[in-house]
Amino acid sequence: MDGPSHMSGLLSDWTPRLEELIEAIRLAAANALESALAAGDLERVAGAVGRGAGDTTFGLDRQTERAVDAWFEGAAAQAPLSLFSEESGWRHRGPAGELAGFDHGGPRIVVDPVDGTRNLMFDLRPAWSVVALAGPGAEIPRQGEVLHGILAELPDSRGGRRRILCASRGLGCRLAVHALAEPEPPRARPLICDDSDRADQGYFPFFALHPGARAPIAELAADFFARLEQSEGAAIEHCFDDQYISSGGQLALVALGTYRMVVEARGELARQRGAPLQVCKPYDVAGAVLCAEEAGAVVTDLEGAPLDHALDADTPVSFCAFHNAATRARLWPHLAASLASLKR
Repeated sequence: MDGPSHMSGLLSDWTPRLEELIEAIRLAAANALESALAAGDLERVAGAVGRGAGDTTFGLDRQTERAVDAWFEGAAAQAPLSLFSEESGWRHRGPAGELAGFDHGGPRIVVDPVDGTRNLMFDLRPAWSVVALAGPGAEIPRQGEVLHGILAELPDSRGGRRRILCASRGLGCRLAVHALAEPEPPRARPLICDDSDRADQGYFPFFALHPGARAPIAELAADFFARLEQSEGAAIEHCFDDQYISSGGQLALVALGTYRMVVEARGELARQRGAPLQVCKPYDVAGAVLCAEEAGAVVTDLEGAPLDHALDADTPVSFCAFHNAATRARLWPHLAASLASLKR
């Protein structure tokens, strides 16, 4: 990268194209879900159809991946780029066709078309598209190289509007709430985290999707809330849980203040116990981390350090996220002590 001017040029070139991508994904997901509901056959979108580079591929994923493929072909016909998608992994292409690797001078883009497929394919709850853009480079980018992130809600069949968070590194996060019946989305406004450091009266989830993770993560949460009650005077009956199967969605809710904190410890638990667990992957959160951080949230690994993993298909990602720095300052000492007990 050649500095701010290079970043500005990259964003001005690619932001409109990424907006086209997330709209194509939304339409593909909505059409697939509506068609399945009209036929009374959710199995056509809910059934597993294979396994991609990162996770199980369901019927709904296959429909949105086709939209990603079409976008990739069109974008690569104009300029070289590398694209990661959950089903296909990293691909490299330019106007002349397939490229050998990353070193082509174009951006490196990571997209999870539907983060939260299991919610959306049963028409249970919105999912999110998570998109991240890193500048040119000769190898797989890392989380700290992400320059632009988009978190775009994919509503269920009853949802009449969607939220879109968009952030560029050092330039803040913006939120647009788009009524789907309106032809044009509204102007986005700055999304800025509040300054409350409250230790209760909100959602403080410890995510535990896999049955094998639920008991130890419940013990971790119980230890943490006991510390909050004793040391911070928290009314823990007003510390609520929410098991949202979407890592990107969790970080959207942290940025929005709906969650005051969220802990994703499945990767660490799997590492310690040597047992296979379904875990968060880099593509689930690549763009979401930047959106949350640019809004003012604090997202770290379980040691309290900034996330710095490769944006690949395999790396387990554990994280904790706090709505703002004040919340992190108040709650982290108790969480760190509880996490230390998990590792014993």
